[in-house]
Amino acid sequence: MLQTRTPLQLSSLVSSWRWDTSTVLVIALLGLAYAACFLKGRQRGEQLPVSRALYFGLAGLGVWLYTGVGMIGVYSDTLFWVRALQVLLLLYLVPFALAAGAPFTVLRAALGPAGRKRLDAMLSGSVARLLTHPATASMLILLLPWALFLSPWYESVLRHGGVDAVTRIIVVAIGFLYFYSRLQIDPVPKHFTQGLSLLITIAESLADGILGIVLWLGPLVAAGYYGSLGRTWGPDARLDQTIGAGILWLLGDFLGLIYSLVVMRAFAADEKRRAGEIDAELDAAEAARSRRKVVSRTATRDAEADDEPVSTGLWWENDPQLRERFRR
Repeated sequence: MLQTRTPLQLSSLVSSWRWDTSTVLVIALLGLAYAACFLKGRQRGEQLPVSRALYFGLAGLGVWLYTGVGMIGVYSDTLFWVRALQVLLLLYLVPFALAAGAPFTVLRAALGPAGRKRLDAMLSGSVARLLTHPATASMLILLLPWALFLSPWYESVLRHGGVDAVTRIIVVAIGFLYFYSRLQIDPVPKHFTQGLSLLITIAESLADGILGIVLWLGPLVAAGYYGSLGRTWGPDARLDQTIGAGILWLLGDFLGLIYSLVVMRAFAADEKRRAGEIDAELDAAEAARSRRKVVSRTATRDAEADDEPVSTGLWWENDPQLRERFRR
């Protein structure tokens, strides 16, 4: 892949562009498929908020496209910190927005009864249960940055365009799997409490910090590749990697904080919903007890009424003592 010789400047945010076939093709296919399903679902009368489409299209596909064809894509093979930023966005921000767009809900709204049945069976199958289990999704998103930056995989990404394209798709896919199973906006095989998601998010923030420290204090990554570029502008190799480590650490924690706020909001809503369900159950039980008491009192009064003698109109029946004596 060709490396840029133009120094990175602030104006590069809007002036530096490249063509990235794999990114454009994948995003075009996903965007067209989502738009077609969204419109068809709305035609069927399904309630699909426009905000979901904006999450998916602008924050998800839009940021994904910029990381490939914009400044981030242009300099991702030249500066370590730019590649770190690209990976962070593709692993956290882009998948979060895609999952917030509820793509499976949109797809389900566009399908007929048979298609919905097949989709529901797929989303509730054993494979989906394994992939969306908290241990599976969390382990994948935790280990991916370590495996990418601290193994020969990273230099292969820098040297081979095909490996780079496939790797970026894998990064987005793993991130989407994680946020799909954690946000639980779409149908999922099993719902887990948002409290568990909050604990997992805290653990992931710690893991991001440790990786940042390792890259900051550890040996240079892909030193041979970056040395062969002959770059004479910008930070040196050590400062470049230190900046990248800070991005993975601090920006990763910042994105994790935003997600934690979303999780806490969902946790509060979940607790409120559960409290409402418990209150409804208690009210129903209290109403049932009240009905049983009313029925019991009614039955008691009826029984006492049955024990009363039938009046024949005789004068002594109005006298309690005479009435009891004649009853005996």
